[in-house]
Amino acid sequence: MSEKKACKFTSIGGSALIEGVMMRGKGRLALAVRRADGRIQMKVEPISDNAAWYNKVPILRGVIGFVQSMTLSYRCLMYSADVSLEGLEEPEEPSKLDQFLEKLMGKTGMAILGTISMILGVALSLFLFIYLPALITGGLLSFAPSWVKAIIEGLMKIGIFLGYISLVSLMPDMRRVFQYHGGEHKSIFCYEAGEALTAENALKCRRFHPRCGTSFIFLTLLVSIVVAMFIPWGSRLVRTLLKLLCVPAIMGVAYEFIRYAGRHDNWLTRILSAPGLWIQRITTREPDEKQITIALIALKGVLEDYPLEKEWIVDEEGKILEEKEPQE
Repeated sequence: MSEKKACKFTSIGGSALIEGVMMRGKGRLALAVRRADGRIQMKVEPISDNAAWYNKVPILRGVIGFVQSMTLSYRCLMYSADVSLEGLEEPEEPSKLDQFLEKLMGKTGMAILGTISMILGVALSLFLFIYLPALITGGLLSFAPSWVKAIIEGLMKIGIFLGYISLVSLMPDMRRVFQYHGGEHKSIFCYEAGEALTAENALKCRRFHPRCGTSFIFLTLLVSIVVAMFIPWGSRLVRTLLKLLCVPAIMGVAYEFIRYAGRHDNWLTRILSAPGLWIQRITTREPDEKQITIALIALKGVLEDYPLEKEWIVDEEGKILEEKEPQE
């Protein structure tokens, strides 16, 4: 299969959702989600552009941008989860466990339980990716030079990350999300190549993009290895706290690398992008025609003059069929 290469650089980006894709462009955000009845629901809303003062400050713009992107991605993901279930002939009944917990705790209690689960998830991530590698490395290589221990510790983090996404990719539902992820990349490449935004053209494009969040995560891990070389190996708790304090700066540096790689094509950017592009072989999959269609509709939502703060049912070309009441 031939693959078309991009011939221009843009700031358009996005993310895969549950049965959908979110695209973000200058001043607007668009979501396209395929509902359970096969119809396509589209939403376009305004977002702040890059005129904010912090977008001119290196490192800081990466930190703030990361927090904003995570918040936005979570909101869009929850939206897609609701929309993807619309049109079911028989709404799915909650499990007996869910019914029991809701009856026992009520809606407020369920919300508190969800918050506790999220906190526990973050704590587990910190333990697996920060504390555990330091614990194992410090115990097994106590007499090795600090820089050697830092490299081994970093390689363990990368191994845990690769193992996690490899296991997750085996889940059928996540595989579909990864297909939409591939569709997001292909549609952006199609636009950057100056081709007509059709499923046929987009399917011929590459699915590995240098500005992908996967590449950002991997670069963050690489930068953290370098930073860890300068953090003393004394108290494991103190070392862990120091590494946590360095996380914003590490993300900011990684963002600058990604930003540079997304705007230039030279030997340096190819080296910086290579590991992340390789990992995208796990986090992206080849989309089918229906999935690439969703990605193209979302892309058109940020490129074309759709009214803002509206929701519609659209056809496979993105043509509005009917307007919907906005869903919060």
